[in-house]
Amino acid sequence: MSQKNKILVEAWPQFIESQSSPDHGRFVFAYTITITNVGSVPAKLLTRHWLITDANGKVQEVSGEGVIGEQPYLRPGESFSYSSGAMLDTPVGVMQGKYIMRSDDGESFSAVIPKFTLSIPRTLH
Repeated sequence: MSQKNKILVEAWPQFIESQSSPDHGRFVFAYTITITNVGSVPAKLLTRHWLITDANGKVQEVSGEGVIGEQPYLRPGESFSYSSGAMLDTPVGVMQGKYIMRSDDGESFSAVIPKFTLSIPRTLH
């Protein structure tokens, strides 16, 4: 990937206790993603591709156009943030993936979503 097409992706996950039911194997997580164009050419997010893996090794694959119904267009230095969620059968899992972007010069490229952990907070006994 050239320096002209460079996207930084950051994630902040959070356990949603009020929507979870640990006794029934339902663990709900929210996450906020910030996508920043750190390259030198404007680019538009076209599609997303996620791999969500729980502690049992079960993988959910999620693909589609844009994010939360939008295809953000980012000029150099601009950021776009959004929040979404995932549900796991286990109290711990990981998410990772990529966005397919297209720069103003017509080049398509991948923006990697680094792996991040979903986990319930540690509790004191």
